[in-house]
Amino acid sequence: MVAMAGVPTPPGPGQVPQAHLRVTHQDREHVVEHVKTAYAEGRFDKFEFDDRLEQAMTARTHGDLMPIMTELYGTQAIPALVPPPAPMRREGPADGAERFGASAAHLLALVGFPVVGPLILMLTAGKTSPYIRRHAVEALNFQLTLVGATILLPLTFVGIVLVPVIWVVAFVLSIVGGISALSENAFRYPLTLRMVK
Repeated sequence: MVAMAGVPTPPGPGQVPQAHLRVTHQDREHVVEHVKTAYAEGRFDKFEFDDRLEQAMTARTHGDLMPIMTELYGTQAIPALVPPPAPMRREGPADGAERFGASAAHLLALVGFPVVGPLILMLTAGKTSPYIRRHAVEALNFQLTLVGATILLPLTFVGIVLVPVIWVVAFVLSIVGGISALSENAFRYPLTLRMVK
């Protein structure tokens, strides 16, 4: 097919689309998937995620989409060249099962599974639900920090006095974490070593 004078030809496979060309619904959805994946990986916070999502959904030209892809993958990345990410579970409001699973990650400490409970939830349900994984990782890090403090603090006289207080505070914080997860609120334990990412 011969290109007419003054009419731009669409880019071929592997070519960079011109910034002024209009985007299709598929182009927008392609970039939205990359934004969702970046959010699930923790590369965007909630505000940044909402901003990039709106930017991608309202894009009119390739020039509107390119800054998002450049931010994620560098100057060589463009929507046509970066393969779509592996299908991820939808981002958005957590359903009842996700909220229950995330809450269990915090509350299992109260019934005798302080480290094992969050670890199992992170390795099982956390693979399909970013929401459960976030809460399970936070609970696991807190419980590991608590175990470490329980072992190390009794080496000092002051530590012996502090251990019971720390356990009472941990009990309360686990309940607060469980309620926060049920309410779809973010929750971070104070004074926690975050060794597990």
